[in-house]
Amino acid sequence: MKTIKKMRYNWEASVLGLMFQLNQKQKAKRRVKSGRNWKSEYLTPPLDIANKSKMLVARHILRGRHANERGKVAWVTSGAPAEFLKALGFYILYPENHAAICGTARVAEEISSEAENAGYSRDLCSYARTDIGSVLSGKTPIKTIPKPDILLVCTNICQTVLHWYRVLAHHFDVPLILIDAPFIYTEASDHSIEFIKRQIEEAIPLAEKIAGKSLDPQKFAEVINLSRDASMLWMQILDRCQHRPAPISAFDQFIQMAPIVEMRGEVETVDFYAEMLHEIDQRIAQGVGAVKNEKKRLLWDNLPIWYRLRYLAEFLGQHGIVIATSTYTNAWGELADLYDPEKPLESAARTYIYPMLNRGAGDKLAKMKRMIEDFHLDGVILHSDRSCKPYSIGQMDQRDRIIKDLEIPALLLEADHNDPRSYSEEQTTNRLESFVEGLGF
Repeated sequence: MKTIKKMRYNWEASVLGLMFQLNQKQKAKRRVKSGRNWKSEYLTPPLDIANKSKMLVARHILRGRHANERGKVAWVTSGAPAEFLKALGFYILYPENHAAICGTARVAEEISSEAENAGYSRDLCSYARTDIGSVLSGKTPIKTIPKPDILLVCTNICQTVLHWYRVLAHHFDVPLILIDAPFIYTEASDHSIEFIKRQIEEAIPLAEKIAGKSLDPQKFAEVINLSRDASMLWMQILDRCQHRPAPISAFDQFIQMAPIVEMRGEVETVDFYAEMLHEIDQRIAQGVGAVKNEKKRLLWDNLPIWYRLRYLAEFLGQHGIVIATSTYTNAWGELADLYDPEKPLESAARTYIYPMLNRGAGDKLAKMKRMIEDFHLDGVILHSDRSCKPYSIGQMDQRDRIIKDLEIPALLLEADHNDPRSYSEEQTTNRLESFVEGLGF
């Protein structure tokens, strides 16, 4: 029986994965040959590397289909110190990433409704509702997702994740590891970092018991090093958008950030971003921008609106506007320097106490001001996200300070990152048109 399962796993994760990659390459070649590869009057085609990121994510999903048969599975919040689980050989799944896939596939409304029908309020985060709805109904655009053997939650992004993962722990009847991150108003104290470090240390024996093996310090250091290298490459990619024209937009970044979220600590992720950086440098050398006729440059604050990425890119692109950078994509690279393979536990504690959402609203305002200066920006769009309240807190004041202190336009755009029922196309278009006029068009 084990032999049959192993053969099926190898077939789906390796053979089918390779076949998928070859099929995607062939499709891309046919589209280029037929001239149907890209249809946009205002936007340049996506990076060639975009097909490879699809393949990386698809292969990760294919591996997940039989992960329970091959080893142990951990479900982890996006801001959690997952490197020790990776070093123990766990298959890592981020429910937020799965929910984002549901959003881009435009099935989040249907799936989150399953959670609402079970009594969960629409006021909850749409990622949480999508995940819980998928768990309750079995609905997912990726066919199936592996069941967790352990859950890891860190409160450095919000408190919702704690209650969300408690629901999951009860449903699956599996252990829940909590890493409670003290909120940082200025600088993290040594005591706060030590507090998180001790929690990780106390979590490791439980993870080792479930994994059936001891944590290899050398392997742990290797994973930390790979996370650092990938994060540094990602930050270099984002910084390249200081060039004019910006070689990629934040809409491209939203899509290409999947590996840095889902597959930190893997060699393939480092190789992918190294290749992506090389292609972006080629674009810069050739003077190719994400928007064909770049005139104005903006900052995007908060999560993307997953189900309307192309519409927003096209609307802004027709006016020569590029979203050159984003606080959201920046969050996955700005802490790269805090990783230290020589001190994996301490550096994990230090890195994961400093995510943007675990710091004050004034800190985010200062960061946006620096980004506006560094990227030579002409305005800001702040996505007031109905679902992500911690990210949206303070945005009205931040908008007002940007307008007053920097004398540039700033728009507060109300929507939801994953639930289209909290999005109005007409209202969005009207507000964007008024904003564009304010940019001087």
